[in-house]
Amino acid sequence: MAQAMAQRLLGGLSPAAFLRRHWQKRPLFVRDAVSCSGAWLQPKILFALACQDDVESRIVTRARGRWRVEHGPFTRDKLRRMPERGWTLLVQGVEQFRPEAAALLQSFAFIPHARLDDLMVSYAAAGGGVGPHFDSYDVFLLQGAGTRRWRISAQKDRALVVNAPLRILKNFRPRHEWVVAPGDLLYLPPRHAHEGVAVTPCMTLSVGFRAPRKQALAENFLDFLQDELHIEGMIEDAELPLQRHPAQLPAFLVDKFARVVNSIQWNHADIQRFAGCTLSEPKPQVVFQRPRRTMMLGNFVKRVMKRGIRLALPTRMLFAGMRVFINGECHTIERCNRDALVRLADTRETAAFVPSPATARLLHAWHGAGYIHV
Repeated sequence: MAQAMAQRLLGGLSPAAFLRRHWQKRPLFVRDAVSCSGAWLQPKILFALACQDDVESRIVTRARGRWRVEHGPFTRDKLRRMPERGWTLLVQGVEQFRPEAAALLQSFAFIPHARLDDLMVSYAAAGGGVGPHFDSYDVFLLQGAGTRRWRISAQKDRALVVNAPLRILKNFRPRHEWVVAPGDLLYLPPRHAHEGVAVTPCMTLSVGFRAPRKQALAENFLDFLQDELHIEGMIEDAELPLQRHPAQLPAFLVDKFARVVNSIQWNHADIQRFAGCTLSEPKPQVVFQRPRRTMMLGNFVKRVMKRGIRLALPTRMLFAGMRVFINGECHTIERCNRDALVRLADTRETAAFVPSPATARLLHAWHGAGYIHV
């Protein structure tokens, strides 16, 4: 079933063929790839999200050749007064607020969850867009209601318009063009230039897959090591030699520093823990809703054994071996419950099962933190 859904999404290609031929290599355009409709994909729903404090949203407008970006939250009155043409509302992380959006993301389970960034949904009035640009990540663009004209280019010229509030390409030279209808899909690899302009009022879904930048990765790993270090003692210099220049940096002190720094070591397990915690870390604006009343452990276990559990919409969960990573935390699990927790991470829910005492306590703590629901 999942394989058939993925092949329809990819225009008849198997996930393996897509990864081999297109992923991070070349675009793919598919007509009628997926149904992007339903009550949750209405402008009024998107507008309501854009009015919430815990939702990241922007309005991009272009008037008289100048771009403007406003950041939410917005008021309903502000959105009602927007003009008939030339603007776009973009809302990030819709999967954190709408279960239908989270279910749609499961269609892309042939890409590791560790690479998933979020689902952005946009509403554009006729003529609306965000200008020609390129992204540093992989993106699947799904068309909801209305029509949009996409133009793309593999150009190497990535010079940007100076002083623009967006990363607008200065010399965009499109090579391919489509007018997309509801259900159409366009996959673009990183740094592939593109521009989308609404032909009619329309909604577009952007499924983004991001990888950390190497510089940020190195910096974050060094931060991670701070919590792992346990080096006893202080630098001592009981045999301090007399030196001619008091301002001269003592060579023996540099050597002592070097011995301490060189004693810092890490292994593959440390890197795995860092990777799992980093890639499951929620975005800063994410808020978890704790249950109004804390369920007693015994009652909680009975409900898990009867009904199973599911992840809360904002929760990110990964696993590796006997470790699970949930919202930036790392936990070692017991083998007897590994299969159930793997299913929970893979599909975001698992059927009823019997948790061991240790697993029950861990799940109960997650439930209290708002990470999971029965």
